[in-house]
Amino acid sequence: MDNFSGIDQTKAAELKKALLNGQLVHAYLFIDLDEQRAELTAQWLACAANCLGKNRPDGVCRNCQRILAGNFPDVVRIHPIGQSLSIKQIRPLKEELAKSPTESQLRFFIIAEAERLTMSAANALLNLLEEPVAPVVTILIANNADQVLPTVRSRTQILNFEQEKLPDQGAADLLAAGLSQQDIENLTDPDWLTKTAQTFYQEIVARDNLAIITAHELSQAAKNPADQKLVIIRLKQAALAASQTEQTRSSGIKMLSLLMQVDQMLYSNVSFRNCLDYLVLKFER
Repeated sequence: MDNFSGIDQTKAAELKKALLNGQLVHAYLFIDLDEQRAELTAQWLACAANCLGKNRPDGVCRNCQRILAGNFPDVVRIHPIGQSLSIKQIRPLKEELAKSPTESQLRFFIIAEAERLTMSAANALLNLLEEPVAPVVTILIANNADQVLPTVRSRTQILNFEQEKLPDQGAADLLAAGLSQQDIENLTDPDWLTKTAQTFYQEIVARDNLAIITAHELSQAAKNPADQKLVIIRLKQAALAASQTEQTRSSGIKMLSLLMQVDQMLYSNVSFRNCLDYLVLKFER
């Protein structure tokens, strides 16, 4: 049981009851600021469905060990590559969906950090979240439901995990924005990055010549992936807020579209500086 000491016990009890009663739904969205805990709970559920021991899941039987190690054919785990979950990672699930379980009666697709799905990946996922023919349970994991597309949320049963009180409100804000605990530990100067990203957004939409200078300042300061992720998140937040106001809706929607393209560029290893320059130059057209 030590392998599962970090799970959400309350949610685990609910899920085990549903499993034993044959009442698991085909798609869940686990919402937890501690995404590692939510993912471990998802793995716990997969183990409970496939455990060979008497006290299921025992965490030590051959099946449990293989699931936890990522070596069980009927449990598919997807994690972001770079800063996003791309369509290239979601497409193979369609092929998996057509396959029958190899060693069990029920397959599990576990998709971590679902708030980082690109628009194209989220759209590709919609078909998988419809009532599937194959015996599959898909579990999406995110730290903020609002960052998951409504069309995706509506096709899942949402489970909100108990949130531990965080002593640092700034850390809580960063977790809610979409950063992991590891990301937060790697940030250099989150306050400066946030303020400068907001300034950068305003300069871009105003077509201010200073935008290209700010882009270079940001690219020089945001040296690691966590810094770069925070900048992109703050730009998306500004664009989303603008898209919800009539006077700025068109500029907000345009920026959101460009930022989705930037996600793809970062995934393709385009430099962060070139991505920011791209935003400035493309928005001006």
